[in-house]
Amino acid sequence: MNIYILFSLILYAIGAYCLVTKRNMIRLLLGIEILINAANFNFIAFSRNISGFIDLLPLSIVTISIGIAASVTAVAIVILVYAYRHYGTLDVRELRRLRG
Repeated sequence: MNIYILFSLILYAIGAYCLVTKRNMIRLLLGIEILINAANFNFIAFSRNISGFIDLLPLSIVTISIGIAASVTAVAIVILVYAYRHYGTLDVRELRRLRG
């Protein structure tokens, strides 16, 4: 169990690092996806009972979460494509400067 929590913590640290240090909107979106996957992995790791059996409710919740995250990512990529076509950049600082 400890190795699963450690892996989830490493994924969470990578996602947080991407959100803090990257300026490109696509890399920020990938960081958010890594954070979501870390949370899902942690949820699955904690779904195991003391007896060793895995409860099916957290598995179904994670499956729904993966579907919702995929649809939100698809919409975000469409928004990113339109932002790139309109402004010519995906740099967060440049887009913030254009806000006026």
